[in-house]
Amino acid sequence: MTAVVDEETPLLADVQPQAKPQITPLPWNQFVIVLFLQLAEPLTSQVIYPFTPELIRSLHVAKTEAEVGYYVGLMQSLFFLTQAVTVLHWSRLSDHIGRKPVILMGLCGLSISMYSFGLSTTFWGLVMSRALNGALNGNIGVIKSMMAELTDQTNVAIAYGYLPISWSTGGTIGPIIGGALSRPAERFPKLFGNSLFLIKHPYFLPCAVPATFTLLAWLVTFFFLKETVESPVSIWHLLGWKKDKANLFSGESTTELDASQKPLPLKKLLIRPVIVAAVNYALLAIVDIAFRALQPLFYSTPIELGGLGLDAPRIGVILSFFGILNGFFQVFCFARLNAIFGSKALFITGIAAAVPCFLLFPVANALARQSHDGLGWACWSVVALQVALSVFVSLCYGAVFIYIAAAAPNRASLGATNGIAQLLCSIVRAIGPAMTNSLFSLSIDENHHYLNGMMVYWVLLGVTAVAIWAGFLLPRKVWKDEKTS
Repeated sequence: MTAVVDEETPLLADVQPQAKPQITPLPWNQFVIVLFLQLAEPLTSQVIYPFTPELIRSLHVAKTEAEVGYYVGLMQSLFFLTQAVTVLHWSRLSDHIGRKPVILMGLCGLSISMYSFGLSTTFWGLVMSRALNGALNGNIGVIKSMMAELTDQTNVAIAYGYLPISWSTGGTIGPIIGGALSRPAERFPKLFGNSLFLIKHPYFLPCAVPATFTLLAWLVTFFFLKETVESPVSIWHLLGWKKDKANLFSGESTTELDASQKPLPLKKLLIRPVIVAAVNYALLAIVDIAFRALQPLFYSTPIELGGLGLDAPRIGVILSFFGILNGFFQVFCFARLNAIFGSKALFITGIAAAVPCFLLFPVANALARQSHDGLGWACWSVVALQVALSVFVSLCYGAVFIYIAAAAPNRASLGATNGIAQLLCSIVRAIGPAMTNSLFSLSIDENHHYLNGMMVYWVLLGVTAVAIWAGFLLPRKVWKDEKTS
């Protein structure tokens, strides 16, 4: 009897146990390009982290040191807030017109917004640039969809093991650029001391580097990237320069595709596997972004107020150390660990690693307060341990991406499925930094000093507990053919 194919048929079906499948080789010529393009995202987002607290202080918008956290959190959240408004649109659009034109538009938006951020001399200029960065960039979900289309069930875990290379490289190089090239006229007076432009725009140089890289990525996309969507609608039809009977958002196309290969309406995508996978992705995102947002603020805050009192270059080195360690661990360990323990166990273990990561913040501050000569080896050991443990949190991404790809009702709706997941992720990432840094500011506020400066950590431990609970809703194996709606 022929199996029925409908909107709830899984994209990735379970392999029959009696035969071990041969692993399909990855299409390296296109796969490497996709990894290269993905680098633009973390590079442009991470480059501002080391100098954002310093930048906020220089604009004098924060009246007290405690208020710096509010503005830093707002700056970090704006990207994800505006991205949440547009990401589903970009992802669904890519199901119809193809991945390549949407990626080109996203890269263009990233480059323009980063140049604008570096040229801004007012707080509201920074706000507008950061908002533009998120609104014009729909590449996150689109590139994940393209990666899924370049793979199958036998090599998808291997592919997602390589995906963190881009994020780790961006997470390594970005903070180094941001920390080393900020205020170049002051830091390198022999080279830039006479540059009136860099004196007026002390943070343009670190922003211009990723912005220029993004322009290079645009050229690589235009000339070398191949489309992965079958029979996409021409961009000329989209712009109305050529008549076409296709309805871009109804799933109706002039091409004679099987009904199961048409992009489905949004309401038919809201089935249980998609919702469960998307919610777990969102909870992972808020735990991870809270930790990543708190790190540079905690490191830069004076010791007596609850931080470590580090400058931007040293913060950049620490964040870069994480990038190197994470990239190495993901490439050489993720696929093997996923094969041995399964995606669910890997996901839950990674989320649980966030518990000691948050608890080590107050431990590091306590050790710093006791040291009379620098931070001391004990404090630095705690920082190193915290960075190492945070690598396990990053392992969760590969695992949850496998679930999201498997949850898609059909391959033609992969972009929209990733868009739904990315929408929820962007919403919580918009909330996470502002919430976390505001809680940190409240915790260290000398007028309140909630729970002896520990309030932010207790709240984040509670959020982590919810994320661990949600992880148990994932099936032990990727969804079978009998998905329930």
